[in-house]
Amino acid sequence: MKKSKNDNNFFEQFANAATKFTGSSVAFIAATAIVILWAVTGPVFHYSETWQLVINTGTTIITFLMVFLIQKAQNKDGKAIQLKLNELIAAQQGASNRMVDIEDLSEKELDQLHKFYVTIAALAKKEADIHCSHSIDVAEALNELKLEKNKHFKHQK
Repeated sequence: MKKSKNDNNFFEQFANAATKFTGSSVAFIAATAIVILWAVTGPVFHYSETWQLVINTGTTIITFLMVFLIQKAQNKDGKAIQLKLNELIAAQQGASNRMVDIEDLSEKELDQLHKFYVTIAALAKKEADIHCSHSIDVAEALNELKLEKNKHFKHQK
């Protein structure tokens, strides 16, 4: 389901082009040249407040606009990465499909999942087979078996 360039709106096309350009060597060289030109003209303008205001205003405006451009690019990249990861999770047999779209969970829920994976990592270090791994579902099923065995063991005492 690939979109053609004509399907993108004007802002999307502009943002993509601006992102490509601002991340290029040409843009860096141009920005460096502007700063050098500004510095060289200092004596000509007697280092006046207006001379200083030109660079301050220019860099402030560019920085302000770049924040939004960078955020848009990061949002798009982040969404694309999440979709790719979701596809890998969905396609992987034994992987927990509950991990799809976890970016929508609260910070507390993500911290809880993080603790779970830290525990799985610690258990994996103890495994004899380094290729042995468990999804959330497999780990929960194993945990349920352990709990049932513990209940059975306690009833025998």
